[in-house]
Amino acid sequence: MPVSVMPMQKRDDGGPHPAAVSATALRKSYGDRTVLNGIDLHIPTGTVFALLGPNGAGKTTVVKILSTLIDADGGRVRVAGHDLAASPRDVRTAIGVTGQFSALDGLITGEENMLLMADLHHLTRREGRRVTADLLERFDLTGAAKKPASTYSGGMRRRLDIAMTLVGKPRIIFLDEPTTGLDPRNRHTMWRIIRELVAGGVTVLLTTQYLEEADELADRIAVLHDGGIVAEGTAEELKRLVPGGHVRLRFTDPVAYRSALSTLPDADRDDEALSLRVHGDGGQRELRSLLDRLDAAGVEADELTVHTPDLDDVFFALTGGTRKPTRSNRSEEADR
Repeated sequence: MPVSVMPMQKRDDGGPHPAAVSATALRKSYGDRTVLNGIDLHIPTGTVFALLGPNGAGKTTVVKILSTLIDADGGRVRVAGHDLAASPRDVRTAIGVTGQFSALDGLITGEENMLLMADLHHLTRREGRRVTADLLERFDLTGAAKKPASTYSGGMRRRLDIAMTLVGKPRIIFLDEPTTGLDPRNRHTMWRIIRELVAGGVTVLLTTQYLEEADELADRIAVLHDGGIVAEGTAEELKRLVPGGHVRLRFTDPVAYRSALSTLPDADRDDEALSLRVHGDGGQRELRSLLDRLDAAGVEADELTVHTPDLDDVFFALTGGTRKPTRSNRSEEADR
């Protein structure tokens, strides 16, 4: 089901939000395999933008291009106001990157990893120690600071990864599948950290295979499929793209059920379960209209549930029923 990309967000005065990242007609191929087929991105400053897709969709390739790790074959990109091709050094100064797999050195302590990063950012010894101490405390790693990083749990390693990324005070952070392999508790901890970063003014580009993660965190979501962005918008906007919304009414009294059926003749009926399914978008206005009709007929349902399409429905509709995003521990090198 082809869906055009939705318009960029507008300010209250009608103009576009300033973009932390913008890309136009971004292309990348490897041999005869086209990975990115002219995609456009607009990521407003101070927001979370999620790039959603399965393994092989091209998500990591986007991150590698935007972070200057590989060159695009075509298109124009601006990051933090800098032209990616003309000023890659300025771009690198403005960004932080946390990849799918930990970049820390397991042979040294968490604190030493942080201090090494401070040296790479040319901080003075005093400033490096101050920043390190602050970030270790912020990410609840002070107690493990003197332990080798190889002894850290998966969640601790991911927190240390992000703490190291923040040493240079980046304005824009690329998080490439930051919760892959984490248990639910650590995943929720990472979500909290990401929200705190954005509350502090940081812009986050998040790639993920997790539909729930995109729904929870992102201000806007782009669905990447077959080298292109097949839809973009808020989670609610995307959910409205596909049918499937309905209200389910269940009755215990057969008389009330028959009265409801007479009042709602277009509803799908289940005589055995004494339930009706009324199709619609599940919105407040439709629900109020439905209840008014039932009240006017003197009918009261014993149970009422509202179903609106979720991101699973959206993903399957937009990608033609291909496998939805799932957790995977393999590298997205094939993503190229």
